[in-house]
Amino acid sequence: MGGPLDGMLVVDLSRALAGPHAGMMLGDLGARVIKVERPDGGDDSRAWGPPFVSAGDEHVSTYFLSCNRNKESIALDLKDDDDRAALTELIRRADVLIENFRPGTLDRLGFDPKRLEELNPRLVLLSISGFGHDGPEASRAGYDQILQGEAGLMSLTGPDADTPQKVGVPIGDLLGGIHGVVGILAALVERERTGRGGVVRTSLLSSLVGVLAFQATRWTVGGDAPRAIGNQHPSIAPYGAFRCGDGVVQISVGSDALWRTFAPIVGVDPNEERWATNGRRVADRDALIAHIEGVFAGSSRDELLAMLAEAGIPAGKVRTVDEVFAWEQALSQRLALDVHHERMGDLTLQGSALRMFDFDGTETGRTAHDAPPLLGEHTDAIRAWLAS
Repeated sequence: MGGPLDGMLVVDLSRALAGPHAGMMLGDLGARVIKVERPDGGDDSRAWGPPFVSAGDEHVSTYFLSCNRNKESIALDLKDDDDRAALTELIRRADVLIENFRPGTLDRLGFDPKRLEELNPRLVLLSISGFGHDGPEASRAGYDQILQGEAGLMSLTGPDADTPQKVGVPIGDLLGGIHGVVGILAALVERERTGRGGVVRTSLLSSLVGVLAFQATRWTVGGDAPRAIGNQHPSIAPYGAFRCGDGVVQISVGSDALWRTFAPIVGVDPNEERWATNGRRVADRDALIAHIEGVFAGSSRDELLAMLAEAGIPAGKVRTVDEVFAWEQALSQRLALDVHHERMGDLTLQGSALRMFDFDGTETGRTAHDAPPLLGEHTDAIRAWLAS
């Protein structure tokens, strides 16, 4: 397949999004990923819709399509002895095993860490949970929006402190998968040194708290508990979304040097005392925003963006998703990926965020991509391989 993980085998027991996203990333990097699904319906996300893509009586959730490319699917009932034996053989051959059951579920199925080590001492196990694998609330079910609230993210997102808002994608799940892949890759490097695998654990809670960034240290170091302030930056001004004659533009005046360039554009003396430094602009943000939007009201979005670009002020549009996938820059980064589905024909998926190159500029990553599989599509072929 190509890519740095070519030749590695990943067995993916996970469902929904966090684990499948991790498995998809590993597949994008060249690993062979075998997705283990329940025979009666498979991954939960196969039923999450609308929208669905349909061909005859076959319906595929677009949600499932978003996180399961470059995988094979085998249908196994893990309460059945024969199917559990097939999983056991997969584990013996695997480099990585991914699971996101509630803590303790894999143990009850007969695959606790000690048993996994006996089967395959070189195995790297990734376990993703909602609230963590230990602690007083480890047993709670971990769904993304619940964790966005519990981890503090919703208190920072929205127009004001009284209107908490979730992020528009399941960011806790996605970050859980990404952090899981970082852990897997670190464990694989360590395995090269020690010859032994190990257990990587992450959670939606830790992944979200871990990216609170400067908002966390505002409290832990500064004693200032942050709250949502809409589309403005809490520590930099002017930085955010501003209304103009026909919509919204975003600008980032991230330094006093940029302010000295930007201020004359909106008819302000850069040395005017109340706005001369970033700290003063933040303190007087409301008045500054009102002034800027008053000036911007007489111009269209495109006019302003052209003027700001010429002046060297970082600025941009607020694009809709359909506009993103028609944008030449996004397409140049291979963020639209064409695949052929067994039943649905040609499909376009979002592409990988990673690209791999030699130092001479030759792209070395995976060049051919597979559509997300049908439920159990590869069961017979995988069983035949295991029996060989």
